[in-house]
Amino acid sequence: MSGSLNENIRRFRLEQSLSQVEFARRLNVSKQCVSNWENDNVRPSVEMLTKIADCFQVSTDALLGRDSLNTLNVDGLSPEQIAHIRLLVSDFKSTGKNGFVIQKELQADELLEQ
Repeated sequence: MSGSLNENIRRFRLEQSLSQVEFARRLNVSKQCVSNWENDNVRPSVEMLTKIADCFQVSTDALLGRDSLNTLNVDGLSPEQIAHIRLLVSDFKSTGKNGFVIQKELQADELLEQ
């Protein structure tokens, strides 16, 4: 992951198909506030940065462009459910552009051991 904070806020917002108005409502701020963040006129406070990261379900490092990994909140899920999610991610990563699996599929039991 790379990019500056303002670019990442915009990118994550657009990835979730949120307008600036919708995103502002979720954070209880004005549309102008979101616009200022995205145009790099103003930076969000540390507390707001955490709220933004939570809204996008990413780490603050990802927002700041310091982390190459996206995160997914799996709180409350069973180990089996988490294993299924890992398997899905693995399948997506191993699928070529044409949609065919090009690497060995991992079994859910293998993922639980990791």
